[in-house]
Amino acid sequence: MKLYAISDLHLGHPQNRAALLQLPEYRDDWLILAGDVGESIAHLEFALQILTSRFAKILWTPGNHDLWTLPTSGAVRGEAKYRQMVSLCRRYGVLTPEDPYVLWPGTNFEALLAPVFVLYDYSFHPDHVAAHDVLAWAEESGVVCADEAVLYPDPYVSRSAWCAARCQYTETRLNQVADGMPLIVVNHYPLRRDLAVLPRIPRFSIWCGTRRTERWLEQYSIALAVYGHLHIRQSLCRDGVRYEEVSLGYPNQWDPARGMAGYLREIDLGTTAHG
Repeated sequence: MKLYAISDLHLGHPQNRAALLQLPEYRDDWLILAGDVGESIAHLEFALQILTSRFAKILWTPGNHDLWTLPTSGAVRGEAKYRQMVSLCRRYGVLTPEDPYVLWPGTNFEALLAPVFVLYDYSFHPDHVAAHDVLAWAEESGVVCADEAVLYPDPYVSRSAWCAARCQYTETRLNQVADGMPLIVVNHYPLRRDLAVLPRIPRFSIWCGTRRTERWLEQYSIALAVYGHLHIRQSLCRDGVRYEEVSLGYPNQWDPARGMAGYLREIDLGTTAHG
């Protein structure tokens, strides 16, 4: 029994949809799906139809693309779209950030799998940049995330306010976890600001998470964090915590000769168990 992870399938692209259709079966294994499946409910359902037939269990958390409301995709937006996706996942038996954390049933490491959804609040910026200047600071380098046009925070007044509410909700749940119980946290965004390093577009970091999650690393027994969003695949360890960026990405960011199976990240819990 193995645990795999992948994110950023971006099924709006035909090449990525074709690769998903060719994915083999992993009937005894679990899969973490860490956001940015696509831009529509139809993209998510397409993925779930396939993946739930290939894996024993799926855990999902949304990415920013999943939350987009495009002019062609209807009027559902913000929290309402998120709740619609949660309902769809539950129809397919997929675990979401709204469900109880689940104990990994494998025998190699005891941990709770905790999918979370906390968004971002523009706080992943250098200390010398004032909070009220961060958007202008990013725009100076020609960087503006599409979220500014198509990721609506309704009913919250801003994405930052939505992020704050999601952090508070998640912290309440994490506080209920037994002391010392190792956690595998799954979030679309990295939990640390120093992981949001994008060499080609460094100022995009402000759309990559919240500093509030950095304190979780001291408050909770997080052994491993799985994330995507950056489209920079990596596996590293910092301060005793393992971090796995597991994105597939846009068609020009992966090799079709490897297929999607070549980008499934096996989460080596034996390594986690031994630090």
